[in-house]
Amino acid sequence: MKTFIFNVVIEDDPFEDGRMAYHTYCPALDEYGAATWGFTRDEALKNIQEVVRMIVEELIEDGKPIPESPKKDVQIFTEQKVMVTV
Repeated sequence: MKTFIFNVVIEDDPFEDGRMAYHTYCPALDEYGAATWGFTRDEALKNIQEVVRMIVEELIEDGKPIPESPKKDVQIFTEQKVMVTV
């Protein structure tokens, strides 16, 4: 078992009418379409977490490797970990 921690980027992305929104993506999974958005930073983070989880599950189902690089975007641990974001 491996624990993967993927770096994500959250950027301000306001609508044309001035309402705030946030674009977020996962660089290591960009080729699989790992991008989404939210009205708040928290919503954008929650949404990208769901997208990353779905992509990883699909890669596993399809027998494809989960990207392990670049190292700045993916951390991999072989021991059990629990991650908490606050």
